[in-house]
Amino acid sequence: MQQATAPGALAGVRVLDLSRVLAGPSVTQMLADFGADVIKVERPGVGDESRTQGSRPADRPGANTQDTSGFSAVNRNKRSIALDLASPQGQDIVRRLAAQCDIVVENFKTGDLKRYGLDYASLSAVNPGLVYCSITGFGQTGPYAHLPGYDLIFQAMSGLMAATGGPEDQPGGGPQRVGYPISDATAGLYATIGILAALHHRVANGGQGQHIDLALLDAQVAAMTLVPTNYLVAGQLPKRVGISSQMSCPYQAFDCEGGQIVVAVNNSKQFNGLCEVLGHPELADDPRFATNALRVANRSALLPTLEAAMRRLPVADARRRLSDAGVPCGPLNHIGQVFDDEQVRHRGLQQQVVHPVKGVTPIVANPLKFSATPVSYRLAPPLLGEHTAEVLHEMLGLDDAALARLAEAGVIGMAPA
Repeated sequence: MQQATAPGALAGVRVLDLSRVLAGPSVTQMLADFGADVIKVERPGVGDESRTQGSRPADRPGANTQDTSGFSAVNRNKRSIALDLASPQGQDIVRRLAAQCDIVVENFKTGDLKRYGLDYASLSAVNPGLVYCSITGFGQTGPYAHLPGYDLIFQAMSGLMAATGGPEDQPGGGPQRVGYPISDATAGLYATIGILAALHHRVANGGQGQHIDLALLDAQVAAMTLVPTNYLVAGQLPKRVGISSQMSCPYQAFDCEGGQIVVAVNNSKQFNGLCEVLGHPELADDPRFATNALRVANRSALLPTLEAAMRRLPVADARRRLSDAGVPCGPLNHIGQVFDDEQVRHRGLQQQVVHPVKGVTPIVANPLKFSATPVSYRLAPPLLGEHTAEVLHEMLGLDDAALARLAEAGVIGMAPA
């Protein structure tokens, strides 16, 4: 398990996490990785829905066999308290906690928390410095603001799905869903950026907090960058070309002996190197293939020769020879092969955290490498309500008798001792 040698960049920052499932928890995990103290609020007896989503862990001695992949993916480095937000006492506890926090992250349906007096207007009244981030499908305003939504909806509505996949006239062609919940992941990254910007504004401008309204649909449209801009600037709709590129050729996957390799040729020098490796230097001098634009226009004449030559090469040999020639390439890995890659191992993208009850939980590492404030993996994904007593005693001064009364009333839940 990686240990930090210095406090994290957000050491001393406290986050109240009222979010669940994926987009919101990915934000708070990022903040926690940076050193923030994240208090995750969950429903007593039920917890975050992601506790039952994803794959069940394999039964291995000493390993975490309780948490699903859905929960483990975005809930490390957090403390869990179980609290009934529908109860007046639970709402009062949230307000008292928020008064001592820097950040609140929530992804309730628009208007839900206002009914409980836990919206931004209510909580900023007790803590004017609060940075409060609301993550919803369609945002706090607009004709769709009240509607629920999931990643599939936003991939479709943003135009991403229509831009992804193969041509209609090819087997399996047509719109395709990106193979992971990209809308949630994208929204989480935008939210994290927004929160850090708001924290800076607070420091630089007299301590005033603010509300951040982030919609998954907005984030997914913005994240597509070139695709919507091409339409707005030139009226161009994207053409589905699968793995291939509309602007470069060859820029695609090739079958090799024992697997596949992807090649991304973007200039003539790289194309010349490819032709030399594949034993067809004459292609580099063919006027039909002299530029990227010409190679794209004449791909049907170019690709059969390249494909036939590539099929004769073992994947490892093709990768080595192309890399030596300066041709960008890489194996088309399945996820199991990713963690066997020497570069991935060197970068430490697989880590683990240890829970005193659950055992070892493998995790995907945070990709950021800070020189002075390194990311640390301090806490495993928590038990439901594991830290209820600890947090409420530490922050609100509640003693054992007060905690027992709240537990008996169903306001709070605590993990078994």
